[in-house]
Amino acid sequence: MKKVVKQYCDRLLHEKQYSEHTVNNYRRQIEDFLTFNDGHYSQWSEITGQDIRLWMARHHRQGASAATIGLKLSSLRGFLDYLVAKKVIKTNPATGLRGPKKPKRLPKNIDVDTLNHFIDNLPEDEPIEVRDKAMIELLYSAGIRLSELSSMDLDSISFSNQTLRVLGKGNKVREVPFGEAAHKLLKKWLKNRTVFVKDLSEQALFLSSRGQRLGNRAIQQRLNYWGRKQGLTDVLHPHKLRHSCATHVLESSSDLRAVQELLGHASIATTQIYTHLDFQHLAKTYDAAHPRARKSKSKKKED
Repeated sequence: MKKVVKQYCDRLLHEKQYSEHTVNNYRRQIEDFLTFNDGHYSQWSEITGQDIRLWMARHHRQGASAATIGLKLSSLRGFLDYLVAKKVIKTNPATGLRGPKKPKRLPKNIDVDTLNHFIDNLPEDEPIEVRDKAMIELLYSAGIRLSELSSMDLDSISFSNQTLRVLGKGNKVREVPFGEAAHKLLKKWLKNRTVFVKDLSEQALFLSSRGQRLGNRAIQQRLNYWGRKQGLTDVLHPHKLRHSCATHVLESSSDLRAVQELLGHASIATTQIYTHLDFQHLAKTYDAAHPRARKSKSKKKED
């Protein structure tokens, strides 16, 4: 059996051009499965789906993460696919098996007061400062993605309607509103933008100092720069501003459908991750709004 495992790993290394580190990792997972079953197999066809489930369950009980168990299963499934291709076994017993679900990580956001203080205190004396502040304001005000911001052109803005035409995922176009603060900064940026223009035909909304469209990486670096300069405890990146926008709008309105439209989510299920309202905020809203949450005057007097 070890000979077959070695042949499979050699194929990954030499034919598939996998890295030595990856191949060694795969080998360890396969050998771990065989060790778990204590070498009871006389032939590969004796491996069953139940054996694989018990193997995964053992690692789960020992505290392995969902991602680790998923990697183990994937490694073994690939090897068993190889055995099927070589006609050593007829079917792959790992087909259809799934590892434990990975826990959903809630997006991090910045609280309202901290974010407002941060943006309000960003300087806007130099053209580059105006540009960066306008980008930050748009990311938070409209909840747009990094790629949506970097792909904007001059005609993406409608000042009369105070909306942005955004090219989202799947090349879907949507219109999103932006706030008065973003409105003022965009107006100011367009006046300062002439300093960066090198080619009059360039239609990108945000330009680099070389007069070219500002790319995703450059925008990330500028946000990180201002976050560190202004003393934010966490790294500032575009998605954090998007998450903050979604969370703050949802906390204020509780309108999940509106947030879905704002963010451009195809499914409401994607938007539901933003329903992780702060418990204190939720408790205060409940106490203030629910008729059964308030004590009656007579009850208070008895107390």
